[in-house]
Amino acid sequence: MKIKETPLKDCYIIEPTVFEDDRGYFFEKYNEKKFEELTGMNGHFVQDNISKSSYGVLRGLHLQKGEHAQAKLVSCLEGKVFDVAVDLRRNSPTFGKWYGIELTPENKLQLYVPRGFGHGFSVLSETAIFSYKCDNFYNKESEGSVIWNDPDLNIDWKLPLDIVQLSDKDRVLPTFAEGNF
Repeated sequence: MKIKETPLKDCYIIEPTVFEDDRGYFFEKYNEKKFEELTGMNGHFVQDNISKSSYGVLRGLHLQKGEHAQAKLVSCLEGKVFDVAVDLRRNSPTFGKWYGIELTPENKLQLYVPRGFGHGFSVLSETAIFSYKCDNFYNKESEGSVIWNDPDLNIDWKLPLDIVQLSDKDRVLPTFAEGNF
């Protein structure tokens, strides 16, 4: 497992070591001990979530706040997504900055999104199956959010704007300036 830093403090790309031959491949998707040694971060996860979405779906930007804050380890099991993390930690040197990366089963990359970050993704393939490992349990009352097309963040979601599909909830999220995080 290789850990690569992103431009955002405490946000990492995890690249597995893949063993491949004519039968297929094998890799260790996650190892808590190695993750903690390489990042110095707590890598204990307690909840796994899977979502399936079609082309043009955009989910985000979401986070959990306070004592229910969550770090996430995300990957794409089928299809292709553009995954985005936004540093919403007010005291962070990268506060208000975002980072995006394409995740696919072919590149086998994962993104570690720390507590205090907003997270979202857009689906770039016909369908996508997306996996989230979370280090804390979901709590509806602790939800925070920022609207996906916030002008201060100016995220390029790699989709034509006229085909973006949102949930009713994601259509009316607050702006970055409103600070619901």
